[in-house]
Amino acid sequence: MDNFSSRRSPILSLNGCAASSQPLASAIGKRILEAGGNAADAAVAMAAALNVTEPCSTGIGGDCFCLFYDASSKTVKGLNGSGKSSKNLTLEYVRNLGHDGQKLPSDHALCVTVPGAAAGWVDTVTTFGKLSLSEVLQPAIDLALKGAPIHSVAANGWKEGVHKLLRKDNPSGSDMLMADGTAPKEGNVMIMDHLAETFMYVWINFCSGLSQSANRLLAEHGKKGFYEGRVAQSIVGCVKNAGGVLCLEDLMEHASSFVDPISVEYGGKHIFEIPPNGQGITALMALNILEHADLEDKEHNSATYLHALIEALRLAFADTLWYVADSAVTSIPVQELLSKEYAAKRAKLINPNRAQADISRGSPFASSDTVYFAVVDGEGNACSFINSNYMGFGTGLVPEDCGFTLQNRGANFVLEKDHPNCLDARKRPYHTIIPAMATNNDGSMFACFGVMGGFMQPQGHVQVLLNMIHFGMNPQQALDVPRFCIGPGHAGVDSQVFLEEGISETAADELRKMGHDISIVTGYGRSLFGRGQIIQQINMADNKKKMRRVLIAGSDPRGDGCAMPSLC
Repeated sequence: MDNFSSRRSPILSLNGCAASSQPLASAIGKRILEAGGNAADAAVAMAAALNVTEPCSTGIGGDCFCLFYDASSKTVKGLNGSGKSSKNLTLEYVRNLGHDGQKLPSDHALCVTVPGAAAGWVDTVTTFGKLSLSEVLQPAIDLALKGAPIHSVAANGWKEGVHKLLRKDNPSGSDMLMADGTAPKEGNVMIMDHLAETFMYVWINFCSGLSQSANRLLAEHGKKGFYEGRVAQSIVGCVKNAGGVLCLEDLMEHASSFVDPISVEYGGKHIFEIPPNGQGITALMALNILEHADLEDKEHNSATYLHALIEALRLAFADTLWYVADSAVTSIPVQELLSKEYAAKRAKLINPNRAQADISRGSPFASSDTVYFAVVDGEGNACSFINSNYMGFGTGLVPEDCGFTLQNRGANFVLEKDHPNCLDARKRPYHTIIPAMATNNDGSMFACFGVMGGFMQPQGHVQVLLNMIHFGMNPQQALDVPRFCIGPGHAGVDSQVFLEEGISETAADELRKMGHDISIVTGYGRSLFGRGQIIQQINMADNKKKMRRVLIAGSDPRGDGCAMPSLC
């Protein structure tokens, strides 16, 4: 079971589809679609369900991002649901505490930024959805109360993060473990009654008697249910008990941001990502550079093909690890970084026969644990949604009687005074989680897709997209084939390149001769390469010679999940 060796066909549907890393979450997305909800409703329902089935990767104590494709207007809209650092957290403060490195310790309570997921869920449903929040969240509440059997990959992630739940400054951590204080094994059933109470406290208590027209009022109360009152007090008490500085004012000030997606054209498709503070720009920059790599002449996953992708991504990361920060605080040259002229300039640095020993950021001026899920509804709307608590349970800190862990996104701040992503008060950090969307030249949807996994995410976006565009793979094939990862995933990006088992020894040896530091990854370690979901839209004829919209969906074999078709 640890070698991901099973074969699966892509899922085909006419009426809608939901794909995630957990079958129960996909089933809930399917249920919402069949109940009259749209892609946005189903996405939030799945986000809540994944908090039950895979809390080691995600939850309401983390952040979220969303890209929504509106089929009627053929437009893509974005939502940034990431939270800020505390008003009390400054570089001077952490230096005075003795933190003198480049980053904060990843599990320290100082890394807890305001959880943005709750507001992001509410705003996604009320802005893009059709159903009430009570209808959207009820399946996850039922699942939490009745219990969910834990699948293999989730059980392994739970086991790897159990030490965080058992830390001495985390008295409520045992709420998310078995009765004997251990992580659930595959097949164990987890009842998350405190999480169900949190969901009900935040939203359901406001639902009685409310009509659909009152949904926006419900949303405002829903946010207060999380960012004020009992839940907020539990969050603050938990963080302060563990040495953090998050306060009630930080929570009350939080708001999602509606953003215009950034995009580039590649291979006849328009590729959309969320703008910084997210790292999606890394994927777009790499695609621009790869326009100069003559990929059509290269065999898939050959040494020359992999070398071109690795070098393009390393060049992109060299820029984005400096420039990506909170755009509300720091001016970021997004248009310059995405210009075709700048890409051509950077592409000239690639030696087709040799890895670059040291890559520096360029000057673009004219003088990067998570769950990702995709949903497309019967009307053709699509929702590319990603939700994370980061690094396996985040900090692992569990607020009293709340049933979720708090994220550690502050671990991505840089403790360097003049760095654009330097830690400061009321600031969003560099964010690794990124949803993606691709459209055809006529504005119709090509694919709703994403790959989770820290700094692997833009690397995964590039690899699966090229699999489809250049090699004609369907979504399942694009996800099945082996991938590479520059650097160790959540820990950042460095010169080491990890190849997934299945890439030939010949290619690995040739890459080593080019100067790449190559390691092969097998077994459960292959989770390093992320877990993706893809839903592609195509037009095919039926036997009456009528053209029909057909959805083709794939779900990553590195996860527990699957795609499920909607019947209506």
